[in-house]
Amino acid sequence: MLCYLLANLVPRDVRVCFLLLSGPPPRVHTNKMFRKAIRAVCHSYSPTTFLVGGTVRLQNRQLNIHEYQGTELLARHGVRVPLGIACQTLEQINAAALQLRSDDGDVVLKSQILAGGRGLGQFKNGLHGGVQIVPSGEAQELGEKMLGQLLVTKQTGAAGKPVNTVLVAQKLNLINEMYFAILLDRASAGPMVIACSEGGTSIEDLAETHPDKIIRMKIDVETGLSEAQARDLADRLEVKGSISDAVAQLKALYDVFISSDCTMLEINPLAETAERMLIAADAKLNFDDNAEYRQKKSLCPKRSCTRRSTRSYSG
Repeated sequence: MLCYLLANLVPRDVRVCFLLLSGPPPRVHTNKMFRKAIRAVCHSYSPTTFLVGGTVRLQNRQLNIHEYQGTELLARHGVRVPLGIACQTLEQINAAALQLRSDDGDVVLKSQILAGGRGLGQFKNGLHGGVQIVPSGEAQELGEKMLGQLLVTKQTGAAGKPVNTVLVAQKLNLINEMYFAILLDRASAGPMVIACSEGGTSIEDLAETHPDKIIRMKIDVETGLSEAQARDLADRLEVKGSISDAVAQLKALYDVFISSDCTMLEINPLAETAERMLIAADAKLNFDDNAEYRQKKSLCPKRSCTRRSTRSYSG
């Protein structure tokens, strides 16, 4: 079986595979096969289009995980993350809120769906905002308006997405918010860091208005993120705490990207607490479906059964 990847003819997250099976050649003109495949890709956001003997079959990317699952993955690699408990019942929300409440008694409730714009989303029942800070004593009441409800965001479409899990998280006192991401760069055929000293907001808007603030750094996949590169990033991100600690955290994030076969790892914000500790306050991870066989133990048991938005998702 021979497979050709037309990586440069389609969007970055789309792959077109022409599978030519052994035996007599298919009774279809090659140009017609190409036309069918390209039409299928343009018609759907489905990430993989297989063409076997002239028959087009579309597949959806399913290797996606929720924020709370990504947080667990980061923590296993030594990345500092906020304390949080994933809850599927109101009783669990109440217990988690009492356990994680801050000194002022507040906790954060975060609806878990595979789509971005949750904070500005609208529930079908009228509740505004899929991410909210609330006194721990009111967490269960608010959770009742989230669990089992449909959340509509800019990425879900009018139908919205069902919220089956609410992440109850520790409220953080953040004094410095940055943006940090690693993605696969087609031009260099390797990882690239995209970062900015200003985070917690839309990186797309910032890149449009202040492109000079965006940091881009190519990483040699053979050597990985070096100590010198990590220190340079920490300096340009204007980290106010320990540079050596920041270097360790940035290298741990790179380790997650490589060892988990990520196509993108985005931390927004990558923040510093009042104690000057660097923490991944919100995470978004995309994975290479083709590496699922390598990730069965570490990643696939956490795989979400909820279909993702046709666009990328974030917190």
